[in-house]
Amino acid sequence: MLVGTGGTIIDFGITFFLKEKVKINKYYANSIGYMFAATSNYIFTRIWAFDNTNPDILKQYFIFVTISLIGLGLMNLFIWVFHEKFKMNFYVAKVLALLIVLVWTFSAHYKITFS
Repeated sequence: MLVGTGGTIIDFGITFFLKEKVKINKYYANSIGYMFAATSNYIFTRIWAFDNTNPDILKQYFIFVTISLIGLGLMNLFIWVFHEKFKMNFYVAKVLALLIVLVWTFSAHYKITFS
């Protein structure tokens, strides 16, 4: 729970900063925030959540990033649907998308990355 909360703070913090202050495209901002969070989540999930000692960190990180990129695609798709089609606030759409994508990423990391 702590890892996920930290990742969410990183994700939303970077997304907000890039979207609102730097004024870059909201989907680019979301993608950058999401990938920074995914990287921090890999480090802390490996250590705390799954207590993983796999010595092939680069291969494991590649798998983690691949799953995270699929999650990112789903995230941007759901944000687009909720925000553009249903006219929800961008950040409300991001929260809803995050909750949906969380199921995919946790399950995939549990079954594939850290098995």
